[in-house]
Amino acid sequence: MALVLAQALAESPASAAPLDPAAARGGRGVASVTYDLGDQAYRLPGTGEPVEMAAIVHYPKDLGTTPRPLVVQLHGWHETCADRSAEAARDAAERAGDWDAYAAASQKLFSWPCAPGTRPIANERGYDYLGEELAARGFIVVSIRANGINASSVSGDDNASARADLINRHLALWQKLNASGRGGLGGAFRDAATGKPRRVDFQHHVDLNRVGTMGHSRGGAGVTWQASDRHRAQWPAGVKVRSVVALAPAYNVMTEDMAAYEITKAPVAVIRGTCDGQVGREAFSFAAEATAKSTAGFHRFEMPGANHNYFNTQWSPSGGEVAARDDAGHDDTRPGQCTEPGGSAFEPQLTEAAQRRTGAAYITAFFQRYLTDGGKSPAHH
Repeated sequence: MALVLAQALAESPASAAPLDPAAARGGRGVASVTYDLGDQAYRLPGTGEPVEMAAIVHYPKDLGTTPRPLVVQLHGWHETCADRSAEAARDAAERAGDWDAYAAASQKLFSWPCAPGTRPIANERGYDYLGEELAARGFIVVSIRANGINASSVSGDDNASARADLINRHLALWQKLNASGRGGLGGAFRDAATGKPRRVDFQHHVDLNRVGTMGHSRGGAGVTWQASDRHRAQWPAGVKVRSVVALAPAYNVMTEDMAAYEITKAPVAVIRGTCDGQVGREAFSFAAEATAKSTAGFHRFEMPGANHNYFNTQWSPSGGEVAARDDAGHDDTRPGQCTEPGGSAFEPQLTEAAQRRTGAAYITAFFQRYLTDGGKSPAHH
């Protein structure tokens, strides 16, 4: 319940000061690197469609001597290629009701790899604010890109399964890097700001026995699938997922096999805004059913005035990225207010900054509670 999450926040050191990533970076020293093993690093089973292995990593500059918990972030379904002409063509086709032209333009926006000269949308960078906040609290945070899955033909439970497999592939890379300093990530890091090669010694600094996952939208279904009791055997050796955040999760409500999502051993938090234009309140009931037999804990938080897209800066209008939009329902006679599309209960809409600040506060408190000893900083174990 929201009250329980609020209590978790109150009990956490994160509540001792405002969640200000800029201040945290200055006080704790946060750094970031990227890695990219290629747009076609592997192929989806069954379809043969290509998927990349790319991510941004936020971490404390001083990794200390005690291994730090790892948080993996996974975005949801969104356009993959920043093709502004295709975006304009799609919008025009929608206005004209020309659905063949609409489909052709959408194909360009949802392709993988992107056409030569068209940059990919860095959907994983939409949670940099959260990665910085968590890193300032002592976590190592890996936000992974799933554009290949977004552009693929897999849907429903198969989509959740594909996202779970992507998480496990990244975790396997981190397991090898932590154990030996080698593997696919050995020598693969680049400075997130300059793109220049950068060496970071993560060996023996990552506590893969304390892993948390956060999935947004379809990523929320992916992290639930990955952490489920049925799929624990697919985790890489030495990895234990201890907590799961489903952020505005888009589950397959038509699934006939709820056991594929059932989690009984790890605490789960589900968060959804009241003005979400893409995911309905079934997100709460689905998550509650998935955790009905849990011995660990289930936390539900409904965020008044929050929509779906503002949790990701790449999907938010102020970021200026292709296909960014406000997905909430609006009425011209009620400026500054929002509702679920088709809804009648209007309320003040949160700004982009306020929505992310609130979401980051609860997510940070949740991971501090369940990935550290009673909310203590990982640096003090």
